[in-house]
Amino acid sequence: MLLGHDVTVLDNFFTGSKTTVSHWVGHPNFEMVRHDVVEPFMIECDQIYHLACPASPPHYQFNAVKTVKTSFMGTLNMLGLAKRTKARFLISSTSEVYGDPEVHPQHEDYWGHVNPIGPRACYDEGKRVAETLTYGFHRQDGVDVRVARIFNTYGPRMNPHDGRVVSNFIVQALRGEDLTVYGDGKQTRSFQYIHDLIDGLIALMNSSETRPVNIGNGDEFTIGEFAELVREIVEKVQTEDGVLPTKRVQIVYKPMPTDDPQRRRPDTTRAKESLGWQPRWTVRMGLEEMVRYYKAKMAEGGI
Repeated sequence: MLLGHDVTVLDNFFTGSKTTVSHWVGHPNFEMVRHDVVEPFMIECDQIYHLACPASPPHYQFNAVKTVKTSFMGTLNMLGLAKRTKARFLISSTSEVYGDPEVHPQHEDYWGHVNPIGPRACYDEGKRVAETLTYGFHRQDGVDVRVARIFNTYGPRMNPHDGRVVSNFIVQALRGEDLTVYGDGKQTRSFQYIHDLIDGLIALMNSSETRPVNIGNGDEFTIGEFAELVREIVEKVQTEDGVLPTKRVQIVYKPMPTDDPQRRRPDTTRAKESLGWQPRWTVRMGLEEMVRYYKAKMAEGGI
């Protein structure tokens, strides 16, 4: 929109909220439509960013069949729209297609190590079949496609109650509650800030790269280290704002969920070479922004 493009957003608000886009309401280039992509949608367009599907484990496991339908039927419908309008199509795939990887870091040519019947399979396998559909339309019908494999992402307007580790830790720390780590805390993840993801998606859409591309931050943390970092940043922000906690929050450990990956870090060589893209935000920079956002929302009663 900032570049003068007309943007139409489809959302069924299964996990989202209208408040996350309220700042765009009234903009002449913005339109919001309540629609579920498991049903066909007709519009004239030049580019399609297919981002639909809950990504938080509590959300996608809440209705596993709905999750698979969104990845399969939603992708089928949006690819059909791209075929009809000759629009370029970008699908938001995920690092979850790599499952609990046996290759580290994960590069795009790695096929993954996924449990097809486990509690996470509705999301993992849904995204894998969505990629299969995407390349099927590309080979059979000549649809111009882009595939972004997105690694853990966080940022302002993220649902504070969606059950993902970044929002969980920040909300718990701001409330003075102990931080809950599932497992022994030695499993690793990498975290990218939302601004970097958006830059990566736009760069991929406007490139000639049709192979899958990892979009993520290569800085790797154990979950235990990440909990300590969040605690440190929350304490820093509270101290700067003159808020002195009565006690320091602790880190507590609970059993690890089934099929939770042990290691996860992207190899972003392809993104750097093909897109000229690499993350600009450090994890510390992004977390400080997000902590201040959540802190302000709490003061308003929004969390």
